[in-house]
Amino acid sequence: MLTEPLTKGYIMGYPTKVQLISRKKGADQYYINFPTAVAEAMEFQKGEMIEWIIEDKANIIAHRPVVPPSPVNIEKKTKHRS
Repeated sequence: MLTEPLTKGYIMGYPTKVQLISRKKGADQYYINFPTAVAEAMEFQKGEMIEWIIEDKANIIAHRPVVPPSPVNIEKKTKHRS
């Protein structure tokens, strides 16, 4: 969970407006669009499914159930403090 507001500069955020489509017949729909930079960094494909998980009233998580393999293998190293 985030502990500092995005505007303080601790985390780089992408502001996005929630859009509402009101329909005369049927249920209203809300839309949240990914900025192109986010979609390209995640290498999303058209029609790909994601799941929204509500963490709390301030945070939602977009979970990707099927993740494509990374094109580059990067070995993550952790630094040990002595």
